This record gives sequence, structure tokens and C-alpha cells, in this order.
Amino acid sequence: MNTIVTDIKAKFKELGVDIPAEKIEERLEKLIVQFKVPKEEAKRSVINFFLKEHGISKDQFYDAMGETGISKIADIFEVGKWFNLKAKVVQLWENSNPSISQVGLIGDETGTIKFISWEAAGLPALEEGNTYLFKKVVVSEWNGKVEINLNKSSSIEQIPNDIQVQIRTKGVVPLVKVADISEDGIWVDLKGKIVQLWENSNPSISQVGLIGDETGTIKFIKWVSAEIPTDLVEGKNYLFKNAVTNEWNGKLEITLNRSSSIEEIADEIEVSTKDIVMTGAMIDIQSGSGLIKRCRECNRSLTKGACAEHGKVEGVYDLRLKAVLDTGTITQDILLKREITEKISGITLDNAIAMAADALDQSVVVETMKQKLLGKYYTVSGSRVDRYILVESIKKESFLEPKLIQELIKEAEAL
Repeated sequence: MNTIVTDIKAKFKELGVDIPAEKIEERLEKLIVQFKVPKEEAKRSVINFFLKEHGISKDQFYDAMGETGISKIADIFEVGKWFNLKAKVVQLWENSNPSISQVGLIGDETGTIKFISWEAAGLPALEEGNTYLFKKVVVSEWNGKVEINLNKSSSIEQIPNDIQVQIRTKGVVPLVKVADISEDGIWVDLKGKIVQLWENSNPSISQVGLIGDETGTIKFIKWVSAEIPTDLVEGKNYLFKNAVTNEWNGKLEITLNRSSSIEEIADEIEVSTKDIVMTGAMIDIQSGSGLIKRCRECNRSLTKGACAEHGKVEGVYDLRLKAVLDTGTITQDILLKREITEKISGITLDNAIAMAADALDQSVVVETMKQKLLGKYYTVSGSRVDRYILVESIKKESFLEPKLIQELIKEAEAL
């Protein structure tokens, strides 16, 4: 907070107005600590307060900051700095946050950067592929990455100039291996085989699944808005061009948008799926199992009716099982999608919905699964994805033959 106070005080002093630091700090502390306002928004609010108090126009203040020139995206790195930019809208992202008008990527010949246009700013809507002059945008930081914010001080003007956007981030090799993907927000090309296509009920997603090469596998999402005509097929090999890496819940994935393309290739790629076959006792069924709801927009599971990306949503029902197998030497987390969960538990999605409705409690489903499954032995096979084995097949095991059981009973009776 001290840095913000010093910055505001210095800016006003350049205009001949000496505001006591304690006054600035008092207003900032009230906004940030008491009302939980984000620091950059609190800073803007405090600046506007003192501008009105001293009769200084916003144009006069921001011109005095020496930021009336046109900057390049590659030069944007200082949080709290105000810029003017000429940039093309590369991609608009799905957004259900009522406070945000639009969010996505803009770019110029030096790179790309995330932008957020706040609803309160009342700015005109941007369109993908169009070029704009952005005036008085401010830099903020989220998850260690800089982004620009368009607020009430900002303005947008569409211009006819077309910009050739540099969509590759400096230092990234154009063609990468899955194992080389270690950072989000990077543009990459990737050759791989489609290992799995997952069921998808999200109307915004065209296809979702796993793509892999000889170094591993990674989740991909092809958005409907990308308008990529190629339909991916399991087992076939493709070249993904201009895909973007993204991190969610600590896991990296790649997304295909309007700047991306897909080309089927003749290369035969051997995927390192880390296939595993394991037999053990199911000793735990974890939270998040049974009857769950998923976000209609991104297919993520909901927590207390909320999606981590889209907030409170209605959601659609699904069935899954997150369990732990004990082999006697190690324990292993396993993840079963709906079809396999239905098969091993004997509970269909429709059954689960009915059970929950009768009991007025979704937890009745997972409790029934625990009664049916815990303590029994299973052999599972599938690929490892992070700490889970993504189960492709599961078989219940019985290690004692009926004949042997009868012999043991007779021995026990004799004793």
C-alpha cells in the first residue's frame, strides 16, 4: 500500500498539488481493508476523489503522467502504469461474470496480452478481428501475469489499420513436445495423436479430450467460436498450430481458438500414455464422487452450485467416482467417468437423480456406492493423468475360489 500512496502523492505533486500521505493512506485503507476493493480499483477511486476535490480534469492528470503516446504490448510490464495502445482483438473469451463486459486477448506486432473491459466502464463492445485505439488502459497483475483493464477512464476507438499480430511469445520453440509445455499463456504448435475424446454437453465447446505424443498427454479444448472445420477422430494424428496453453486448477491444458488451425498428418505418433494395470482393494471413495453437477459453459464440476470460472450456474447432472485403491504396497487415486461408474456400481445417472430426489439429498448416492464398493478388490487399467489413473476398464476380483471357501469353512467347523 505504501507504494501506491507514494505513487499517487508524486503524481499530484507534479501538478502542483501536495496531498498529505496520511489522507491518501486513510482512503486507500478504508477501500482495500474494510470494503475489500482490489488495489488497482481502490487506487483509481482515490485518484478520482482527489481530482474532484482539487478541480483537476482526468485528461490533465493522465497527460501529466507522460503516457499520451502509443505503446507496444511488449513494453507493458509495470503494474499500475497507464498506456495507450493500438491493437487487434485476437480472441474474445466466454464470460458469465456480470461485472465484466468482455474479456479476451488483444495483440500487436510485438505480442498478445489479456484484457478485461469492466461493465461499469460503459465502453462499446469489441469484435474479434477488428483493430482499435485503446486510450488510458491500466496494467494489473493476476496469477503472476500482467493484463490490461479498461475502466471508466478508458476509451475505445475502432480504426481501419490492420495489424499483423505476433502471436508467439518470445523464447518459445514453435513446435513443442507435450513434456515441454510448462507455462500458461504461451502460443505453441504441437504434433500429437488423439488419445481420447470426452463426452461434452457444453454448447460452447466443439470437442474436448486428450492429445499425446511420445513424451506424454495433455487435455485440449476446441471452442465452437474457433470455427475450425476439422473434426478430430480418436487414434488419428494431427498438427495443432497456434494453440494456447492455459492453466486451470494447477493443471495445464491447450485451447484452440480463431487463430488456431488443425491439420491431419501422416506421421504415426507413439503416445506415451503411461498405461497402468493395477489390482487392489477400494479403501476410500473421495469427496466429489457420486451425483455431481457440471457447468453448462465449461463442463467443470460445481462446488456449492458455483463454477470456478463462471460463478453461480444452474448446472447439469453427471455421475463419477473418485476412489483410492490399496495394492498392499501403495495407494493410488483413480477416476471413473459416468459409463464406468454406472457399470461397476449398478447405479445409472437416472437412478442417481431419482434417489437424490426421493431423499432430498445428493449424498445418498455416494453413500450407496460406498456400501456396494468399499472393501472389494478390483483390477483397473487406464492412463495416468496427474495423480489419477483415468480408468478405461475395471473388473471386480474374487481371490478365493468357491471350492477353497468351502474347504476353509469345513476346517473352521472342525476346529
